[in-house]
Parts: sequence; structure tokens; C-alpha cells
Amino acid sequence: MTNIADEILKTIKYAVDKKAVNCDRTYQSIIKEITPKGYVILDRAGSERTVKCCIPGVKLQKFQRVWVKEPMGDLKGIHVVGVVGK
Repeated sequence: MTNIADEILKTIKYAVDKKAVNCDRTYQSIIKEITPKGYVILDRAGSERTVKCCIPGVKLQKFQRVWVKEPMGDLKGIHVVGVVGK
């Protein structure tokens, strides 16, 4: 009986660890600049990143606050997913 309980606990721990590693991060940022390549925002560490906006038909402006998503911790995949309301 103890072996079954241990196996169940190991499986649960594995699932929780896997989910914690593979999670997206969404946070607020600000548009510092607009370039032909995209929007320059600040990432979580305060570094500037040029990103794309995935909201169809939305035109963002300089100094506008936005929501950005960092998929599974991939800094190269950061993109704008929403506009912060007032």
C-alpha cells in the first residue's frame, strides 16, 4: 500500500513541477517607442524589448500602458496581448 501512495505522490509532484515550469507570464508594461519593427516595451527585468502586438486592428501609442505575455519564459516570444484600462 505504501508503494502505491508513494507513486501517486511522485506523479502529483511531477505534474505540479511540470506545470510550474511551463507557464506563461502576463504583466503590465509601457510602450516607450514605436519603430517599424514593432513596439519597444520594458520586460520584467527592466530591459527594452521590441515586440509585436497580437490585437487585431488596434493602434497603440507611445507611453500607453499595455499587458504583455511572456510565453513559457521565452523572452523572444514576448508580445502585447491587451491594453490597460484607466
